[in-house]
Amino acid sequence: MNDLIIATQNAHKAAEIAAILPAGCRLRTLADFPDHRPAEESGRTFAANAALKATALSAEAPGCWVLADDSGLCVDALSSSPGILSARFAGEHGNDAANVAKLIRELSVLRCLEPFTARFVCALCLAKDGRVVAEFEGVLEGCITLYPRGSHGFGYDPVFEPVGYAGATLAELAPDLKNSISHRARALSQLAAWWSKHAGA
Repeated sequence: MNDLIIATQNAHKAAEIAAILPAGCRLRTLADFPDHRPAEESGRTFAANAALKATALSAEAPGCWVLADDSGLCVDALSSSPGILSARFAGEHGNDAANVAKLIRELSVLRCLEPFTARFVCALCLAKDGRVVAEFEGVLEGCITLYPRGSHGFGYDPVFEPVGYAGATLAELAPDLKNSISHRARALSQLAAWWSKHAGA
């Protein structure tokens, strides 16, 4: 069995990834590496930041596969912001309520640009022994609503209405459905296909 380490401290993200992971691997997270100091996310793209995180941790865990994710929300009316700053859009990293509130404030003065088309982007990097082995990307198109709805999900889910779901936000969809259509699920489906052919090499 291969060890697959998810390079994240975000419990929501780890659970979402674990629900769609390919079979044949033993899941570990950063909780198993208390001394690891995550790489600075200094990249200018989601893919660059995912690679920084994956290669740094895989260099500390010889022989193990490491999967790093960098993802976020890109809103056309805001010139693709918050983008790579999605988790700290309002200043404090991981403050979902503050991030959503700032997004609503900034879009509220741009009503002439409605509908607020947007997309979630997920970049995945699979690394081993300090080097990038494969990269994947998933995108989920939708629109932003200024009125949060729903109790599922996390992050910007309450204000993101995916295309094709009758105006429901991601936070209103059942978790299993959301996980099957998400940007992360789309990237992970590519990983699963790659894994079935190459893992164990």
